[in-house]
Formats: sequence, C-alpha cells, structure tokens
Amino acid sequence: MTYVYIIESVYNRKEHYVGLAGNLKIRLRDHNSGKSSHTARYKPWHLVCYFAFADEKKARVFEKYLKSGSGKSFLNRHFI
Repeated sequence: MTYVYIIESVYNRKEHYVGLAGNLKIRLRDHNSGKSSHTARYKPWHLVCYFAFADEKKARVFEKYLKSGSGKSFLNRHFI
C-alpha cells in the first residue's frame, strides 16, 4: 500500500504537511525526529488523516492534487 497523509504541527496548529509514504509509521517518526527539512521547523507532528492506495501512481496523483490550490481548499473544507 501507498499512503497519502496529512500531518499537523502539535504546537502550531496552522501548519500542515501533505506527504506520500510506503510505511506511514516510519515516515511520521522521520518527521518528528527532524529528518525531513520541510517539516523539521514545526515538529512534533501528529497524524490528521491518511488515504491508502493499492496503486502508487494513483496515490502520487492524489498527493499532487492535495498540494494544488483546489486540493488545499478541499482539505480545509473537509479535514483541517
């Protein structure tokens, strides 16, 4: 499975990150340990939601959509 996930900063609730991972537990641990330069500044993070895909290509397309303007609006309306 490939996961598209949304995480939120514990201390700065306005900071969110959308990502893609094969192993969600390890990826969240990486974010919280500062291994990702994109998220290290706002750690620690907690998982808001995730979507599981059997097809990695579809997961990548969905992640790209969530990072677009209309995808961000969708996230704000339904998940954040």
